[in-house]
Amino acid sequence: MRVALITESFLPTVSGVTTSVCKVLEHLARTGHEAMLIAPAGAPAEYAGFPVHSVPALSYRQFPVGMPSPQVHRLLADFAPDVLHAASPFLLGAQGIAAANRLDIPSVAVFQTDVAGYARRNKLGQAANAAWRFVKWVHEGADLTLVPSTASMLDLRRVGVRRLARWTRGVDLVGYHPNRRSDPAVAALRRELAPNGEVVVGYVGRMAPEKQVERFRALRGVPGIRLALVGDGPSVPLIRRELAGMPVTWLGRLSGPELATAYASFDIFLHAGTEETFGQTLQEAHAAGLPVVAPHAGGPIDLVVHGENGLLFTPDDERDLRRCVALLAGDAPLRHRMGEAGRRSVLGRSWENVCGTLQGYYERVVDERSAVRATMSVPLSMQR
Repeated sequence: MRVALITESFLPTVSGVTTSVCKVLEHLARTGHEAMLIAPAGAPAEYAGFPVHSVPALSYRQFPVGMPSPQVHRLLADFAPDVLHAASPFLLGAQGIAAANRLDIPSVAVFQTDVAGYARRNKLGQAANAAWRFVKWVHEGADLTLVPSTASMLDLRRVGVRRLARWTRGVDLVGYHPNRRSDPAVAALRRELAPNGEVVVGYVGRMAPEKQVERFRALRGVPGIRLALVGDGPSVPLIRRELAGMPVTWLGRLSGPELATAYASFDIFLHAGTEETFGQTLQEAHAAGLPVVAPHAGGPIDLVVHGENGLLFTPDDERDLRRCVALLAGDAPLRHRMGEAGRRSVLGRSWENVCGTLQGYYERVVDERSAVRATMSVPLSMQR
């Protein structure tokens, strides 16, 4: 199969969208398919042996935003893919879907960014409604929209997007593993993070407004804990101000074995943002055997079973956030039981399994488009 991917985010930018696209390309290479990628400027020239074509981009909040370009239609026409995969389509992805339709190429769009949530958070009023209208317009152009969570499915159905299916994300079950806690590198990091044996409350992700990391301020004064923050982004100055005087270790942006070491050094994983369409880092924390504390909103609802593999706090209620973390911080056996349950909950979500499901969706839209073509080629008199 020939697969064209178009993405709003790619390397060197690190995000959930980037991770998914990389894993899909790796899977396509491993399983003998042909592929190419269209991405915002600044991307590497190739990935997993496939060409990466860059288009002009503007910078927004340290992210390159791909702009519509006449290159998109030409690249798709020249490659002649069997299917287009639009990752978190916005401006660039919308153009890709439109070009695919003109070229009679079936498309799969992956809903991954809460654009309307951004409008609500910034109190943009009617802009939230406009954002949902834009989301509907983009996704209605695709043959199928893949949705990561129950909450996202409900949101899209509410605004009238049709042709929806669930597609979760994979997780590295080998790299993120409870056994890593016995690694000497983890022991060394633990000595740095918790010199007096404190409980380490960790976070991994972008330091951006939608992640609401500043809400970790609610943990000020909770006895016996230290915070460890992994990531970077435009909200770092705000977070530093809000957490001033608290026991915090800033680990910066990590990846690969260093990121796995960080997860293994945590005792609790905390996510405070209420706008996650999925929550990839929550899955990674579960794979590492950690209990997760997250809001009862969006993607975490599907990932965290309250009282089983973590705790869900009332969204926007910092007192409830504090209560959940304090409960786990004071009960090591509970942390251990929830961490084990978290690991069990993700065992079926290897990237191999998840990408195999995605390939099935590719085949579905290709077959459906072929059936439509066949029907249209049959004379009307023979269809009766």
